[in-house]
Amino acid sequence: MSTVNASQARQTLPAQLDRVAKGESVEITRHGRVVAVLVSPELLRSRRALEAWKDADLINERLEHARREPIPPPSLTAERAEELVTSVRADRNAR
Repeated sequence: MSTVNASQARQTLPAQLDRVAKGESVEITRHGRVVAVLVSPELLRSRRALEAWKDADLINERLEHARREPIPPPSLTAERAEELVTSVRADRNAR
């Protein structure tokens, strides 16, 4: 990967684009820090696809883990649910 500073990139943009068209990537720096990278659209698509596959793998791992774990029993009993409903109805009727 080549590196040019922002001033050089501005002055030599057509040459930098030619390098990218040939498959090279070009880092553009400002004050010694990389602030942009010129890459071909194909490389950008493949990087995005790679990230999408990583995300899909992570989702699959989580689904597999969830399938292996038993579903916990409900923490609210029918009796407690009835008590809550009765309490809400009493509050509504009191208004």
